[in-house]
Amino acid sequence: MRTLRLLLRQIGYEQRSYWRNPSSAFFTFAFPLLLLFIFATMYRGTPRSTLGGISYAEYFIPGIVAFGVISACYTNLAIGMCFRRDFGVLKRLRGTPLPPWVFMAGNIGSSLLVSVLLVVLTTAVGALVYDVRVPVHWAALTLSLAVGAFCFCSLGLAITAWIPNAQASPAVVNGAIFPLLFISGTFFPIDRTTLLGSISEFFPVGHFQHAVLAGFDPLRRGSGIEPGDLLTLFVWGAAALVVAVRSFRWEPKHQ
Repeated sequence: MRTLRLLLRQIGYEQRSYWRNPSSAFFTFAFPLLLLFIFATMYRGTPRSTLGGISYAEYFIPGIVAFGVISACYTNLAIGMCFRRDFGVLKRLRGTPLPPWVFMAGNIGSSLLVSVLLVVLTTAVGALVYDVRVPVHWAALTLSLAVGAFCFCSLGLAITAWIPNAQASPAVVNGAIFPLLFISGTFFPIDRTTLLGSISEFFPVGHFQHAVLAGFDPLRRGSGIEPGDLLTLFVWGAAALVVAVRSFRWEPKHQ
């Protein structure tokens, strides 16, 4: 019970720290919604026959949901850790009684809360503005979001080992993820049999997008669970977690 209280207090601290930086919080939510309005409006007249019987908005909302989770669990987590490391925050934390795993779990828990808010907000905007039907496979969607969050939180912690300093973190983190977002069908459909589609199959972004889409797809029968995509996400997450545990640095590189 004492450990659980520590964890909850750390999550609460991370949430207060997050919301006290209104600029960062605003753009975390505003950027996905801005992309939603731009792309969903631009392709509003796309025939349903070109997307397997669903509208472009019904295809795009799951992509923005996946993008929001990736932003919260990978991008924000990795960049935030790099700045804390360079400012000496992580080094000072190692000298406190707070167990390191509680600190890490608190950051991950805070990222998960932001992800949940992004999912709810994006889905609500899609339903109210673009007449997107609410997800029909809630269990499958919840499982996909949980496995995806685990995967990208692990990747966010792992990539910090290759970032030399905090100033380079936005370029490295975004430079690694945005090409994958475009070739994985996050913003517009990509044929998975093409060269770019085949390349994206190796990385977790496309699998996450596909798993989330299956949870939203109103035409899909069955449970909506994509075992192959979830397995790929789990393997990537487990491998990244091993790398993070072995290579995570608590102090700046020059020290």
